[in-house]
Amino acid sequence: MSLETLALGEALPAHHVRARMPAEVTENKIHEDGLARDLGFRGALVPGVTVYAWMTHPVVAALGTAWLERGSFRARFASPVYFDEPIRIEASVTERPADAATIEVRAVNAREETCATATFGLAAGPRPSAPDVAGYPAAPLPAERPRVSREILTARPILGAPELRLDPPTIQAFLERVGEPLPLYTAPAAPAHPGLYLHEANKALSRNVVVSPWIHVESEGQHLGPARAGERLETRAKVGRLFEKKGHQFVELDLLQLADGARPVARIRHTAIYQLRGVSG
Repeated sequence: MSLETLALGEALPAHHVRARMPAEVTENKIHEDGLARDLGFRGALVPGVTVYAWMTHPVVAALGTAWLERGSFRARFASPVYFDEPIRIEASVTERPADAATIEVRAVNAREETCATATFGLAAGPRPSAPDVAGYPAAPLPAERPRVSREILTARPILGAPELRLDPPTIQAFLERVGEPLPLYTAPAAPAHPGLYLHEANKALSRNVVVSPWIHVESEGQHLGPARAGERLETRAKVGRLFEKKGHQFVELDLLQLADGARPVARIRHTAIYQLRGVSG
């Protein structure tokens, strides 16, 4: 399948998944049963990164590396996905102008509730222009992270840049975590799974400040050319909007991700609740 063969209204094959509770301890306690239940959830929440990775599966299966090279995305996480809960990923082509396509995807639980939605786009032609790398200065991660607050984030408009070496064990561990079966991610010089971009986007917050519990709400971005196995993925971050909604405190990050510190691979607007209503800092 490719961009040329997609038809308006076409439903892509459903992707059936579920997340297993990881053995390792996570700093964000929203992903563990105890605190999640104290906050009124049924149990630990599956990370938004995992749900996003699931939603990319039918898109990459249909569009291949073209979407990884120059596609766009917007994902929103509306309600909890729980560990060991069966999830169905549904996708369909909702727009099909000449030389372009839009695919709408949703994650649906066993109660037929839509837990997350995403819009993926691809247009034929050259890759979109990358922003000026100089506009995203590299900064070191702090030796000691302060507890997150609006004051701290306001005072640090440029955040330290986390880095991830895309070596075979790191790639394989992520593919196993999200249950990704597509062989293109394991070929020599394979493109990085796009879920890794959001994984590192989360680190742009959590490696700069101590923040728990927190919830990934939305990500929107543009691929500029894939990072590949063997490269180093660097995430440069600027603090954008800080705002309150329904008693929750939100942060919006403006991110540019680079392969080996030089080649832009994605620009992302990443939104999270860093302080939940009723939870003290």
